[in-house]
Amino acid sequence: MLTIKTKYFNELTTTELYDLLQLRSAVFVVEQDCVYQDLDGKDKDALHIIGVKNKTIVAYTRVFKPSDYFNEASIGRVVVAHNERQHKYGYEIMNRSIKAVKDFFNETTIKLSAQTYLKQFYNNLGFIEEGEEYLEDGIPHIVMVKK
Repeated sequence: MLTIKTKYFNELTTTELYDLLQLRSAVFVVEQDCVYQDLDGKDKDALHIIGVKNKTIVAYTRVFKPSDYFNEASIGRVVVAHNERQHKYGYEIMNRSIKAVKDFFNETTIKLSAQTYLKQFYNNLGFIEEGEEYLEDGIPHIVMVKK
């Protein structure tokens, strides 16, 4: 069972911060073999959606109010631990993130930069592709928007 917590940066414990950064690094840097600057200075502005199972962070997103990342509210750094993906926690963490955009920022339009291979996942959550595919850190991405 996944327990989901929503916290601002200053509410994160040092252990939570370490564990969520470790998960992001394990997936985005090691698993995807992509060298990039994960610590981009934006975590301090984000609302952090943290999925915990058995005291371990296994799913995570960060959410931004309009103009903190894109002009629209946005969701990013969507990640689920490799060994937990069969449980569909991606849908749980994204649905909670979509709800957080509404509850915390009173917004319904959400923009994100999706890895292209995940288009169907985001389509299932109501996101629609906008524009052309592009490379970000050597990985194909596409802008997607939910209104």
